[in-house]
Amino acid sequence: MNFDPDIFLHRLAQTSPAPFGIAIERASGSWLYAPDGTRYLDLISGIAVTNVGHCHPKVVQAIKDQADKHLHVMAYGEYIQSPSNELAAELARLLPSSLNCSYFVNSGTEANEAALKLAKRLTGRTRIVSCRKSYHGSTHGSLSVSGNEVKKNAFRPLLPDIHFMDYGKAEDLALIDTDTACVIMETIQGDAGVRIPSKEYMKAVRQRCDDTGALLILDEIQCGMGRTGKLFAFEHFGIIPDILTIAKAFGGGMPIGALISSEENLRAFTHDPMLGHITTFGGNPVCCAAALATLRVLKEERLVEGAEAKGQLLESLLRHPDIMEIRRMGLMFAVDFESAERVNRIVEFAKTRGVICYWFLSHPHSFRIAPPLTISEDEIRHGCTIIREAIEHTRT
Repeated sequence: MNFDPDIFLHRLAQTSPAPFGIAIERASGSWLYAPDGTRYLDLISGIAVTNVGHCHPKVVQAIKDQADKHLHVMAYGEYIQSPSNELAAELARLLPSSLNCSYFVNSGTEANEAALKLAKRLTGRTRIVSCRKSYHGSTHGSLSVSGNEVKKNAFRPLLPDIHFMDYGKAEDLALIDTDTACVIMETIQGDAGVRIPSKEYMKAVRQRCDDTGALLILDEIQCGMGRTGKLFAFEHFGIIPDILTIAKAFGGGMPIGALISSEENLRAFTHDPMLGHITTFGGNPVCCAAALATLRVLKEERLVEGAEAKGQLLESLLRHPDIMEIRRMGLMFAVDFESAERVNRIVEFAKTRGVICYWFLSHPHSFRIAPPLTISEDEIRHGCTIIREAIEHTRT
């Protein structure tokens, strides 16, 4: 095994001048293990990915079973394969009848790219409305509709005809008009620091889209798969999107995303032109097997139903006078402090004590907590004790 930091820093492309930099040899449940035996409590689930815990045995077994049968055999959409068939059927059972058809892709940003293309194809329009402070991915189209200008500037020109509204501001819904192809928004804004809209606002967005003929795309890449206490976050608000995108926790640790809409809508990709969206590795059988096992674990172990109670416990144990605000839905947290510098020091101190929390790209005054839904009460108590120590340690 090779954990050489020089190779990591100089032979692997880096994304920042200061990567987190811990070496990980294995992972299980809520824990990460370094080669020297040091263990870390993962309170961020690999950025909202391991909702069923690291290496859940049923997910691992599903991967092994499928790997013994076959890996990649053909580009998406040509061969009939049991894992993708079963996964699509399970999603159709879990979702409203208007979301009955899935297109499997490799990641969240690809799901959003495909969603934008589908909206343009279905409406014949080009205008897209998104939200300020949103995050939808790093590829050109997804970056175009993301609301963090600092992250976008170096890569312009991006897609034209993108318009931004303030998330949660009802007056801005006037930006959605009869030239609008779609509105794309996170059901719960994640990277902005866990911003939770009102039910009334979400219903108003849905109604405005209905009135103008714009399609509503809800991005649940971070907030889906039980994270908020519902399997899909839109269930909290009494609305249904025209197009839903999911990824991250969907695969239980394997790379898979999905664009979900009606069968009628998704047939638009089959003609004028044919192969309107195509992916070589989308619907990979091993990833589909892992995703199906993940959905079954969430149901069988009642992890979604337990998210809110665990979130309440964690919030109650985390209270500290220096915390300016805690925003939470289920087990999706943002914890605010007076400065980004304070947040960085808290995160770094917690790391030295074996607890992983993390910052937000678009709201550096907060750190995130999003533990596996399998986290135990003892693990919650341990994690909160360390975080409170970190807060105390950074007071001066």
